[in-house]
Amino acid sequence: MRTVPGWALASAIAAPAGMIGGWTLAAARQPSFDPTRETISALAATSATDAWVMTAGLALTGVAHLVTAAGLRPVPRAGRLLLALGGAATLAVAVFPSDAASQAHGTAATIGFVALALWPALSARRGSGILRPAVQVTASAALVGLLGAFGAELARGGDAIGLTERALAGAQALWPLVVVVALRRSAPES
Repeated sequence: MRTVPGWALASAIAAPAGMIGGWTLAAARQPSFDPTRETISALAATSATDAWVMTAGLALTGVAHLVTAAGLRPVPRAGRLLLALGGAATLAVAVFPSDAASQAHGTAATIGFVALALWPALSARRGSGILRPAVQVTASAALVGLLGAFGAELARGGDAIGLTERALAGAQALWPLVVVVALRRSAPES
């Protein structure tokens, strides 16, 4: 048996499918949406065309992160807990639309983005492979850099808020899949 179960692989695939697929489909259904300037949350706002599409994408991503965290048995507990926290916060973002509950939405989004940027660093383990500190700390550094770019763009009200958010959210949705695939490929067959 592999150390990371097949259901964790399925959930790791579901996370980017929900996030990236959600914003792609939701934006296609809202022609006035500007993906470079507008946030993902605008696609799930109560005023959005077919807000349910992005809301479902966010919910799927949040649940997927929770399930993936449960299946990442080789990952140290602190990393798994931060991934799960990021999933729970993403689920909260889906529950609290930005235009109906802006403070709760903003708090959940902040917690989610920070937790999902830091979980790789807390997932590092001595040895070789994907969990070695050099890989995981580098992944966190890249995610924190993307978070910083998004935060700076948001703070200054820049023209690339949507673009920087998508780079961050996409990378954060994909990294658990990278870890799961690498761990499954390196696990001994039984």
